[in-house]
Amino acid sequence: MKLLAKETAIYGVSSIIGKFLNWLLVPLYTYVLQQQSDYGIVTNLYAWTALLLVILTYGMETGFFRFANKEGENAQTVYSTSLIALFTTSLLFAVACVIWRMPIACALGYPTHSEFIALLGIVVAMDAFASIPFAYLRYKKRPLQFAALKLLFVGLNIVLNLFFLVLCPKIQDWGIISVWYNADYGVGYVFVANILATGIQTLCLLPAIGEGFKSLRVQKFRSSGVFSWGLLKQMLRYSLPLLVLGVCGIMNQTLDRILFPFFYDGADAQAQLGIYGACFKVAMVMMMFTQAFRYAYEPFVFAKHKDRESVEAYADAMKYYIIFSYMILLGMIFYLDLLKFIIAPSYWEGLKIVPIVLWTYIFQGVYFNLSFWYKLTDKTQWGAYFSLIGVVITFGLQAVFVPQIGYMASAASSTVCYFVIMLLSYFVGRKHLEIPYDLRRIGIYTLLVLALLAGYYSLAQLLLPNEWLKMGVGTLLLIIYCVIFYRLDGQTLIKKK
Repeated sequence: MKLLAKETAIYGVSSIIGKFLNWLLVPLYTYVLQQQSDYGIVTNLYAWTALLLVILTYGMETGFFRFANKEGENAQTVYSTSLIALFTTSLLFAVACVIWRMPIACALGYPTHSEFIALLGIVVAMDAFASIPFAYLRYKKRPLQFAALKLLFVGLNIVLNLFFLVLCPKIQDWGIISVWYNADYGVGYVFVANILATGIQTLCLLPAIGEGFKSLRVQKFRSSGVFSWGLLKQMLRYSLPLLVLGVCGIMNQTLDRILFPFFYDGADAQAQLGIYGACFKVAMVMMMFTQAFRYAYEPFVFAKHKDRESVEAYADAMKYYIIFSYMILLGMIFYLDLLKFIIAPSYWEGLKIVPIVLWTYIFQGVYFNLSFWYKLTDKTQWGAYFSLIGVVITFGLQAVFVPQIGYMASAASSTVCYFVIMLLSYFVGRKHLEIPYDLRRIGIYTLLVLALLAGYYSLAQLLLPNEWLKMGVGTLLLIIYCVIFYRLDGQTLIKKK
């Protein structure tokens, strides 16, 4: 647990800093882009890229961890085989997006900007390929190198966005800038900045990529141990169910933004999607924590599985993940009156989705913790079943309620989806891998959080005109939560550490 905490801190600091810096693009977009519909385009297309990224990695990241730690397998061969497979499929995808960019753009509703499809297709291809080198850095316990490269991309992306969206409009008549800069291109420069930053990050990964081919001999390609068809087939058998799982999982996360323009009846669909997307980003702090935990926890679980006492560690990790997730949830709800300023006032009408999205992230994180029972027992098909159920729930709720209540239905459908599949994973998993989760203590914290939220909302109705007084009450309630945590588990955690 100490090692997990240390690596979570490293991944977490880099992830939180990176996500926070990237988070700052949200106010930039909402304040600088001319219309809410412009941010709706960003929201919609990046939802598609998230889905495509999962398809293009087809579960190989988790497959790499599984086979690199598997007895009898050569970790170096696992790495190089994964690299070659991902490079081939990513290259084919990028070429396809460039060739067929126009029909794809017309199908998505952007016929005048087919270049967006080509740009994002290349970006997704590079990101998919880079997932294996990044997994390799995690496997080799190089969190600092991993963090530095992730932060490099974020820094470049921010600088380039500021250059194109803020600086260039002010100096567009200067020399060479006037030759290529088009002020009317607007949101298109968001995608230009992305491809430039992704390309530089990929170049910086070349040393890690090269480690996968250090034993390569061109004339003895197969015998060098660099690539193995047999190993690839085993990895695909393990990973392809994870592809279904991953596709369904990411659809549960992004289907709301992908389908919204199709289900929403109003003429302002892109503007409403822009409001929803911006307010959804306000809740990203919870996602930052979950992602940081995931980066450290996944390799930890596969390595720890060899120990007999591993299930105790899994139970502790679940409990503390929930405790700190609740702390973040309370903090964000209690200080939402401050957090709302990260987006332009014209988007504030959508802030009511933030508490719903926070619960979605918590259920998603708990489901991620629970998912290791089928990954460790090589029964990944269960993950696919759960995710398919989630997709049906998400799609059904959105199809019925989005035309009636708009983006509130989009937010609520994701929450219901993850709550259901979280419960399913827990009850099915008990039959395959018994983990002694401290349900009593988790239940106490859940009831405590619900009571604190009920008290806050009740008092907020009385203190509504005074935002500072509301935050003062929220601070007092947050202190109460922290004190109770310290008395119940904090002292024990400190003694263990």
